[in-house]
Amino acid sequence: MTEYVAPVKTLKGKLVPPPDKSISHRSALFAAISNEKSLIKNYSQAADPQSTLACLQQLGVVIDQQDNQVTIYGAGREGLTEPTAPLDCGNSGTTMRLLAGIVAGAGVECSMVGDASLSARTMKRIIAPITEMGGHISGRDGAYAPLNIRPHKGIRGMRYPLPIASAQLKSAVLLTGLFGEEPTEVVESVLSRDHTERLLDLKSEPYGTGKLIRSSRSDVIPAQTYTVPGDFSAAAFWLVAGSIHEGAEIELESTGMNPSRIAALEVLNQMGANIAVENPRSEGKEPVADLKITPAELKAIKLDPSLVPNCIDELPVLMVAMCFADGTSSISGAEELRHKETDRLSAMSEILKRAGASIEETEDGMLIHGNPGFTPKPATYPSRHDHRMAMAAAILATRSASRSQIEDAECTAISYPEFWAHLNQISR
Repeated sequence: MTEYVAPVKTLKGKLVPPPDKSISHRSALFAAISNEKSLIKNYSQAADPQSTLACLQQLGVVIDQQDNQVTIYGAGREGLTEPTAPLDCGNSGTTMRLLAGIVAGAGVECSMVGDASLSARTMKRIIAPITEMGGHISGRDGAYAPLNIRPHKGIRGMRYPLPIASAQLKSAVLLTGLFGEEPTEVVESVLSRDHTERLLDLKSEPYGTGKLIRSSRSDVIPAQTYTVPGDFSAAAFWLVAGSIHEGAEIELESTGMNPSRIAALEVLNQMGANIAVENPRSEGKEPVADLKITPAELKAIKLDPSLVPNCIDELPVLMVAMCFADGTSSISGAEELRHKETDRLSAMSEILKRAGASIEETEDGMLIHGNPGFTPKPATYPSRHDHRMAMAAAILATRSASRSQIEDAECTAISYPEFWAHLNQISR
């Protein structure tokens, strides 16, 4: 599907961001291996979290879904059953990596597959530590899906220093550790998003510049009964859109404000954005708030590499913001972008160049020569079937001189099914 995006004078209105994908995935996965019944409200209906539910049902977990309310009857650690067909993770790296930790820990014999994009993304990062812990997991060419998992003779605890700041890798190891008698200790020197340890009530403590998190069979897996907050990563597109449109006024209700997720807000504040955080509160173990965005005169920034892990998904739309900032912005330490649904550094470089932006792609980032008066050229933007590319290009196109088009725009359903409707709703 091709989506045509016309330039807009301004953006005004109230939106409720879609349910947080990261929390939706985890709520279902953790509920499945709890011994209790969980009631998850505002569960994401995007494609990726729905893949997680489908895989859990293949493993024998009883799930009742009524629209965005999901009841999961926990099977416990020992209650997962061998599926009769491969577990299809679709496009979801979170589903494959986190569920691999669970099924490998439980020793459930199965295979895990994904679409072409997911099958090209390396799983070597999780295969190595899970194997070291005693799990039997292998992949095509030692690194790619399909993954094959077989029963084991016991999970061994270990201390595992995270080689990269990755919440998916951290979570996969901790979930495997839940099946071991001795503790598994994950040490992260650069903090990544912490939903897993929050929602599982895992023990953690400061360790050097980061922290150490433990998991073992002695941890009681709590019921996951709460309302999933709005997805901050989805909200970030409107934070940027409101900042670069004269006269804009966008309100975002019930947005997740987990400190390990909102580095993009810090980046935009450093650039001079006008974003008000209102009505802070908690939902379950997660902080939420309402956000109000009005236009700002943005200035260039040298992005601190230590912030990159916690704004990795928001970097594409932050690059859009940098195009309208006064001066040259630089991003480094973002090589991880090359290993997402597509090579997002290359993809964003192509999108920004088609728009006429002055940019230089580097091995691990980008230099963006911004201009507050920048008017993007109308263009045809390839999404490469990557939801964040499609949405970043759309926000860019709203400032263009005339209509642009986004190719394969339906891919936004992976994380934000309502994106195009929301854009139309607030366009003026």
